[in-house]
Amino acid sequence: MAKKKKKTTGKKAPQKKKVLRKKKVVRKKVVRKETKASAAPVGTAPGGEKVAATGTKSKRAAAALGPLDKKTIRLIDSTAERVRKSIYKRILPELKFPVRSLSNVTYEKKTGYFELGRGRKSRALSVNTVKGFAQTLRLMSISKEMILNNDFATKREAYYVSKNWGDCKFTEQTESDTAMDDIEALASLDGLSREQLRYFPEEHGGSVAGNLTVIDRDTETGKPIRIDCTAFGTGSYSIPHSVEHLKFETNAKFIIAIETGGMFQRLNNHKFWKTGKCILIEMGGVPTRATRRFIRRLADHKKIPVYCFVDCDPYGIANIYRTLKVGSGNAAHINKFFCVPQARFLGVTPQDILDFKLQDATHVLQKVDIKRAKDALKNDPFFKAHTPWIKALGQMLKMGVRAEQQALAKWGLNFVIDEYLPRKLKDKKSFLP
Repeated sequence: MAKKKKKTTGKKAPQKKKVLRKKKVVRKKVVRKETKASAAPVGTAPGGEKVAATGTKSKRAAAALGPLDKKTIRLIDSTAERVRKSIYKRILPELKFPVRSLSNVTYEKKTGYFELGRGRKSRALSVNTVKGFAQTLRLMSISKEMILNNDFATKREAYYVSKNWGDCKFTEQTESDTAMDDIEALASLDGLSREQLRYFPEEHGGSVAGNLTVIDRDTETGKPIRIDCTAFGTGSYSIPHSVEHLKFETNAKFIIAIETGGMFQRLNNHKFWKTGKCILIEMGGVPTRATRRFIRRLADHKKIPVYCFVDCDPYGIANIYRTLKVGSGNAAHINKFFCVPQARFLGVTPQDILDFKLQDATHVLQKVDIKRAKDALKNDPFFKAHTPWIKALGQMLKMGVRAEQQALAKWGLNFVIDEYLPRKLKDKKSFLP
C-alpha cells in the first residue's frame, strides 16, 4: 500500500508544476498587455496612485480614429523617429518650424487669405535648448495620448500638466503657449491645426441665431443631436470650442457676422433673421478660432455669402474684419483653416457716416487709431492690394472721426433694422472687399 501511495504522489507532482508554469505564462502575457496599453508617461498623485500624463484617469472609451487623427499620429511618430535616428547617428537633432509673422506671409486676391511664406526657424538640441526641446516632444507625446483616448486639454491645462515633469516643467504659461504654437505651425505644413492635436482654446465661440439647424453629436453614444437655432427664445446657440464634427441644414440666403453683443441681441430679439432670411453670428470683438472656423465651414458647405457688420474705426476694420477675412501674420500657419475669404464688409463705412448723417454721433480719432490706420495702409498686404480700402481708410483719416454701430440709434433704436440694413442689403455690389 505504501509503495502504491508513493507512485501516485510521484506522478501527480510533475502535473502540479506544469499547471503552475502555465499560470505564470498567462500572468506574464497579461502584464505585457497591460504595460502596452498604459504606455502614457505617468506620475504619482498625492495618494500614491499612478496617473496618466494628462493628470486624469479618463473613463471615456477611445473612439475609432478618423483620417485626421491617423495623420496627426503619423506626424508625431515620424517626428520622434527622426529625432531618435539623429541621436543614434550621434548627430544633434533639430526641429524646424515656420516663422509666424507678417514678414513671412504673402497675399494674393485669388487665394483670398494670408499664406505662410518659406521662412523657417530651427531649434537644435544643445545645452541651452535641451529644456525647450524636451518640452516640445512631451507636448507632442501627450497629444498622441489624447487622440488615442478621445480626450483633449485646454492651453491652461497643458501648462499645469507639465508640473509633473520635474526640471522639464514650464515656469510660465507663455512658455507652454509658445511651444504649442510652434507645434501647431509644424503640423500646419501637413494640413493640421491645434484642434487636431487635441489642444483646444479656453474660450468657446460666439452666439448664433436664425435659420439654421446645427447637427452635433452625443459625446457618449455618438448619436446625432439636432439643434434648431430659431428655438432659443431671447437666447442663442453658443458655438463650441471644436466645430469640425458639426453638420448644417439651412435655407438662409446669407450670414451676418456682427462685432458687438448689443447689436446681435437687438437683431436677434426683433428676429431680423426671420425677415432677412439670414443667420446672425456674434463675433464679440476679434472672433475666436472657433467662431471663424464655424463661419468658414458653414459658408463653404452651404455656399452662402458672409457680410461683416462692425464699427467704423481702424480697430474694427484692420483687426476684427481683416482677421476674419484673411487672418493675421502671427497665425499665418492656420489662416487657410480659420479665415473667411468670401466675407465682404457691409458696414459701418466712412461713407455711411455721410450718407446716414451721423457726423454728430461720431468720435474723434485718437493717436492709436491714426497709427493703426496708417500702418494698415503702409504695411498690410491685404489693404495695399485693394484700392477701395485705400480710399476708405484715407477718407476716415481725412474726416478724423470714427463711428460705432450704435451711432445709428441716433435715428431711433430700431433704425438699423427698419432702414440701415435693408438699404445696405439692396446694394451688395457696393460692399467693400
